[in-house]
Amino acid sequence: MRIETGKRADRPRLGSAALALVLGAGLLGLGAAPLRPERTIVFFGDSLTAGYGLDDPDTQSFPARIQEKIDAESLPWRVVNAGLSGETSAGGLHRIDWVLRQKVDVFVLELGANDGLRGTPPDSTQANLQGIIDRVRARYPEARIVLAGMMMPTSMGPQFSQAFGSIYPALADKNKIILVPFLLEGVAGKMDLNQGDGVHPTPAGAAIIADGIWKWIRPILSAAG
Repeated sequence: MRIETGKRADRPRLGSAALALVLGAGLLGLGAAPLRPERTIVFFGDSLTAGYGLDDPDTQSFPARIQEKIDAESLPWRVVNAGLSGETSAGGLHRIDWVLRQKVDVFVLELGANDGLRGTPPDSTQANLQGIIDRVRARYPEARIVLAGMMMPTSMGPQFSQAFGSIYPALADKNKIILVPFLLEGVAGKMDLNQGDGVHPTPAGAAIIADGIWKWIRPILSAAG
């Protein structure tokens, strides 16, 4: 209803009960807790993060499954899937500044698998991952960083596999960041949880990966939220 000014006779009057109701609603509004600001968790990785081969990566990739878990607990967090199929640690280092144009509160780094499969020297992979961590910390000093570990099959050679596997604990220790020991725990090597290439998870496999990551990041999101 539009109330015209200057027409006193036309102005509605509130009874005492109605007035009390209006005032009470106003007081409740003043006492209500303010909405918590939304925060952002970025998953930065390769095809495993991007959801390569899945029918609907927007709902079936493991970052999408993480968003489902967040929503189920009504946590004020938004997931950004910054996965890129075929990405290497060197490519990630070149791409990171573009991704960091948006605010980051938690940064999950999942890279290195393509390096290992291509036989990239582990020292180079480690240096690139360190460079990404440094860029994140320089731009967002308060952001929490989580590193997803990866392993190489023994077919790559035991010496190489061991050197590659040691990259992630070394980085986590040096930078004092959270380490998910092995991203593909419970999924790697299981035909029913991987697509035909034996490398990329099925929707069921991605859900298991999400469960594994969730136990590491949930305390961070809950505490910050």
